[in-house]
Amino acid sequence: MSQWTGIIGSFCFRAIYAWSSSAPHNWIGLAVFVAILTFVPRCYYGMEHVRRQQVILDHLKLEGPRDGGKVEASVCMAQEVQSRKLEDHDDDVVVVAAYRTALCKARRGGFKDTPAEDMLAPVLKAVVESTGINPAEIGDIVIGTVLAPGAQRATDCRIASFFAGIPETVPLRTVNRQCSSSLQAIADVAAAIKCGFYEIGIGGGVESMTKDAMGLDRKVNPRTQTCQQAADCLLPMGVTSENVAARFNVTREEQDKAALVSHQRAAAATAEGRFKDEIIPVQTKIVDPTTGDEKPVVISVDDGIRPNAALADLAKLKPVFKKDGTTTAGNSSQITDGAAAVLLMKRGLAVKRGLPILGVFRSFAAVGVDPAIMGVGPAVAIPAAVKQAGLELSDIDLYEVNEAFASQFVYCAKVLDLDMEKVNVNGGAMAIGHPLGTTGARATATLLHEMKRRGKDCRYGVVSMCIGTGMGAAAVFERGSSVDQYSYARPISEHNYLSRDAK
Repeated sequence: MSQWTGIIGSFCFRAIYAWSSSAPHNWIGLAVFVAILTFVPRCYYGMEHVRRQQVILDHLKLEGPRDGGKVEASVCMAQEVQSRKLEDHDDDVVVVAAYRTALCKARRGGFKDTPAEDMLAPVLKAVVESTGINPAEIGDIVIGTVLAPGAQRATDCRIASFFAGIPETVPLRTVNRQCSSSLQAIADVAAAIKCGFYEIGIGGGVESMTKDAMGLDRKVNPRTQTCQQAADCLLPMGVTSENVAARFNVTREEQDKAALVSHQRAAAATAEGRFKDEIIPVQTKIVDPTTGDEKPVVISVDDGIRPNAALADLAKLKPVFKKDGTTTAGNSSQITDGAAAVLLMKRGLAVKRGLPILGVFRSFAAVGVDPAIMGVGPAVAIPAAVKQAGLELSDIDLYEVNEAFASQFVYCAKVLDLDMEKVNVNGGAMAIGHPLGTTGARATATLLHEMKRRGKDCRYGVVSMCIGTGMGAAAVFERGSSVDQYSYARPISEHNYLSRDAK
């Protein structure tokens, strides 16, 4: 710009000088020439001074009368290169409510006589009522579930939505990505909101492992035996646990110690009331198997936790899947019943309605791994999701990594060099339980409520799990109320579908 100003100025100077020299009264032309040389630069520099003042004033904005006319700094251009104000990201997807039921032992716990729809309905109702939204505004409900026949469970979930008081105009569907089903449901809702399909949605999960047993009930395609990876998809999950332990030298002692820590942490969290903010009490019934008598109960506490667990007792348990193996009932996840739900919406809408933001959904990644060692999934998925969010593993303050089996949990934590003081701080699936379709949403609720308790020192959290048939999934959340004025997420070049902050 300055180059063109010089060229134009030089041209004008020569033209005026030539005219003044050839004029019949040279003194008149000279006077005009001097006047132009005197006033034009002053006008130019005066305008430039005003422009610079305006730039400075633009960096101070006067808020409206409701805010008392307070003046505050805005982002200047230099800062904007480094970061972007969160107020510019009204289309961020945020979590405003996350609840779960207590998790109970299948076939002998608190929900053994409770249908899936009666577990799901209370958490759906809770996320709606706690936020005060009109349920008719919900754009979609996506529920993760695994074991029940698809059409049957889809019907159960639709029934649950009516039990929760959600109107018929709100659609619902189920999703099955095995152990990550409800995390996938949350990611699906977040993606739909980000795309503008709707502004409010619920992602959740439900599983009754009492009613719906694990295992295939159909004839296996004989072609499966011609492809090793296809055949490995049919391996019992416990066998894949043994494969991980053998291939990566995870000892029995390491596994039992991990199980003990899980029970100790879960017991402490329960005793200190750390789960109360996330658990919705459920009114249900317990049926006496001998008399058939029904007893009304309120279930509000996870019933699989063993406060008195001891390493010596765990060491006495026999391997389940391999004669000389290391995987036992004590260092595996518990077969469990339960449900969970998460309400998501755009940040701008949440702020407009004055809703507290539990967390910001930053990224999601699902990856594939060798089916024979399916438990290594989190070791691949966590770095993928963290990179997608524009972060490093060192930026993550808290992890919820599903403890499908101690072998795979220990391996993933070890290979990623995770600080175990940041991982499953309130225990995991070996103590609390692993209702397959519920786990992702349960872990999300636990993570976000713990991040809220920890405050400003806990900014980023990860939820992850391994997935049967050889996959892993992970999601990154940012604690909503901990976000400062600027985002310092590192820029990335691809796969940034859900977060503008990372650009």
